[in-house]
Amino acid sequence: MSFTLELTPAHHELVRRAHTFAEEVIRPAAAKYDQLQECPWDIVDAASREGFYSPLFYADMIADPTGLSLPLFLEEIFWGCAGIGLTLVLPALALSALNQAGTPEQLARWAPEMFGEPGDIKLAALAVSEPQGGSDVANLQTRAVKDGDEWVLDGSKIWIGNGGIADVTIVNAVVDPELGTKGQAMFLVPKGTPGMEQVRRLDKLGHRASHTAELSFANCRIPADQLLGTEDKLNHKLDKARRGEGRSAALGTFEQTRPMVAAMALGVARASFEYACDYASRREAFGGPVIENQGVAFPLVDIAADIDAARLLCWRASWMAANGVPFHLGEGSMSKLKASEVAVRAAEQAVQVCGGWGYVSDLPVEKWYRDAKLYTIFEGTSEIQRMVIGRTLATEAVKGPQHHQLPGDHRGLSRKFGHGSLARARAGEAFLKLAQKAPDKLLELGGKLASPGK
Repeated sequence: MSFTLELTPAHHELVRRAHTFAEEVIRPAAAKYDQLQECPWDIVDAASREGFYSPLFYADMIADPTGLSLPLFLEEIFWGCAGIGLTLVLPALALSALNQAGTPEQLARWAPEMFGEPGDIKLAALAVSEPQGGSDVANLQTRAVKDGDEWVLDGSKIWIGNGGIADVTIVNAVVDPELGTKGQAMFLVPKGTPGMEQVRRLDKLGHRASHTAELSFANCRIPADQLLGTEDKLNHKLDKARRGEGRSAALGTFEQTRPMVAAMALGVARASFEYACDYASRREAFGGPVIENQGVAFPLVDIAADIDAARLLCWRASWMAANGVPFHLGEGSMSKLKASEVAVRAAEQAVQVCGGWGYVSDLPVEKWYRDAKLYTIFEGTSEIQRMVIGRTLATEAVKGPQHHQLPGDHRGLSRKFGHGSLARARAGEAFLKLAQKAPDKLLELGGKLASPGK
């Protein structure tokens, strides 16, 4: 499918429904759950009743060949509240890992347990990060050892969204330490499994409506069939890794989700930017609205341009992922990098525009400021995104920009006769020579025919 900025009627309806839900259900509850630091169960249930919280919903979003449904949805939901939004989408991250590494039978068995249904809400978590590892996925210490018909997990995980309260936790663990990220596998651990414990709930700067915890695994035994995929598939993957082939399931999940994190950051950026513009238009000082002062308007102008630029990067990366177009220069990381950093700047500028009122909880901008910072940290810090992009430069940048690599019909008639072709250029030159000798009426007609239109 060709990349286009034209949204379908279904896209517009999705944006309308998501924005209405964010405005009428999420935003009124945002301050409450930010203060309580509790899972917003009633909001999750309302999202489920609206059709926004189920494995089939996310599968349908991911199946959109334009790649735009999910980022459109996420931007609106996170415009409402980043913490509540994260609670709603965390099970989708675990679902992505299940879809990447699991079997069809495991997908059918466990996906419903990750979401539940209206009136019986369930949660899921993806446990990858560890205290000593951070963004270094190759430095994980949690081990998984096969013991008869069971796998035994031992280790620690931290920064785990829904950790300790999830009905299903997908745990990334090392099965062959010598193979780095390629020597890892993922395991399904249901709630209540002996040996998995919540060490503590983390007291965070922002996203406080999203439950985040540290987990420990001590002699945590699970049945062999709760390895994502099959043991034969795992052994085949390990053999390939020993030959220098293959890839990490966790890294595959991150590659898919970075443009989605960009969309989340855009929601916070847009909320901050819109509020700042509205406040600056209403707030009067020195004889008029403060937005008429260049010191206020110009920073907002830069943010407006950067939000749109980041959104285009997000849409491009999402379209590429949906259509199997390889990331040439780390385009997924580009979208996450730019969206996360403009979110921080937009929120900071909103606080600045609102002055003292922006620094206290009377206005929502201080919350957005706290929320925005997370996007430059999780799913790979900004420094990691720059490393991912930087590693492509020596070999890929010399091949030209992304549009030099995009798929398309390289043999069609438009190659020889389309806009910009040599044939059209020669025809235009011939017409200009002919026009010099043509009557005025004929020249006027020819000019109209040759005009590119308005």
